[in-house]
Amino acid sequence: MPDLFAPIEFGAATARNRVAVSPMCQYSCDRDGLATDWHLTHLGARAAGGAGLVLTEATAVTPEGRISPHDLGLWSDEHAEALRPVADFCAEQGALSGVQLAHAGRKASKRRPWDGGDPIPADEGGWTVQAPSDVPYPSDGPTADLERMSVAEVEATVDAFATAAGRAVDAGFDLVEIHAAHGYLLHEFLSPVANERDDAYGGDFEGRTRIVREAVDAVNAAVDVPVFLRVSATDWLPDRDSWDLEDTVRLAERVGDRIDLLDVSAGGIHPDQQLPDAGPGYQVPYAERVRESVDDLAVGAVGGITEPEHADAIVRNGRADLAIVGREHLRDPHFALHAAEKLDVDEERAPDWPVQYRRAV
Repeated sequence: MPDLFAPIEFGAATARNRVAVSPMCQYSCDRDGLATDWHLTHLGARAAGGAGLVLTEATAVTPEGRISPHDLGLWSDEHAEALRPVADFCAEQGALSGVQLAHAGRKASKRRPWDGGDPIPADEGGWTVQAPSDVPYPSDGPTADLERMSVAEVEATVDAFATAAGRAVDAGFDLVEIHAAHGYLLHEFLSPVANERDDAYGGDFEGRTRIVREAVDAVNAAVDVPVFLRVSATDWLPDRDSWDLEDTVRLAERVGDRIDLLDVSAGGIHPDQQLPDAGPGYQVPYAERVRESVDDLAVGAVGGITEPEHADAIVRNGRADLAIVGREHLRDPHFALHAAEKLDVDEERAPDWPVQYRRAV
């Protein structure tokens, strides 16, 4: 079996190892979704830190698709140019770079978490949020600033994912990831908790998964780079009609031949979710189940992966193909370099410390 520092191929792109930097919102745009020096520094440091793949935070495909006014966007060429230095620097450091394409749906138009995370009224710079149904996120309460999307708006959003993917590639990124997890728009369509439609984009499994399947096809038609899909494997709502692991496996079977990796996370659709004990690797079994069920589909595992030995074991034991590490990369931008040392990886396969830092190691 491969180990954590075995290269992995995604189509024509090869990552030097199986450590990925998870998409993590930074809420640090100064205006209009344009990347800043913070994004270059944050993402570039992890590339210099030895990761095989660095993914941007959720990057909105339309202005109203942002979680907050401070989120990244990719709905114009200006946004692509602002992100180009990130892709260039990651490449210089030997890491693949990817953009996570997203639309926040009913969880949009919020203040930053450290500003309270509350919905922003229209007279304070907020905007009308879009959702599959007239069902606000429960903790937001009833709101007049929510719009049930028309079929034309759904189709336009699919097109926006494809257009943004093209801009990401033009800016130099190696791959794109479609965000269909964590209670944002595409996940809202997937889950009967948020989708009460009775048209072609609602109702049964076929209807509720339609927008995701169309987004995958549209993005593939727009770009010739690897395409990832992030999903919430379960809504963590066992006592009600909701999206669950069996649905995720079924979706993976439907789209597995048109994506290069399924990034398997969980939760986010409803505040009543019942999380399991959040110990090390608590979400890894979801990725493992998909990997066992769907032939030839690479999967990424997330959730409480903090130790090099654990990340290596996930790969060595065939539970997942990629260890997608979030919070530990915030604590240690050089996680992959330290992991290679701790695992005693041979010099030929280990990522190199930047020459500027070698006096310290």
